[in-house]
Amino acid sequence: MEEGVKKNKEEDLRKLAKRIKELRREKGYGNYEDFAYVNDLPRAQYGRYEKGEDLKFSSLMKVIRALGISVKDFFSKGFD
Repeated sequence: MEEGVKKNKEEDLRKLAKRIKELRREKGYGNYEDFAYVNDLPRAQYGRYEKGEDLKFSSLMKVIRALGISVKDFFSKGFD
């Protein structure tokens, strides 16, 4: 993978992780484990998402649905 492409991917994953964590906290969940448990998401896997590890589109959609927002609203902040 080209260095520039790799850097962009890492930056995008960092933004994605930050947005997921921000929205989880806005929903009133102090830690990721409680949010994952209540929303039937694998806790360890969800924790990796908040740390910026890669995830499949279907997994991202499950998280967005659990956050109770639209895809448009999810990407409306933090992805300039």
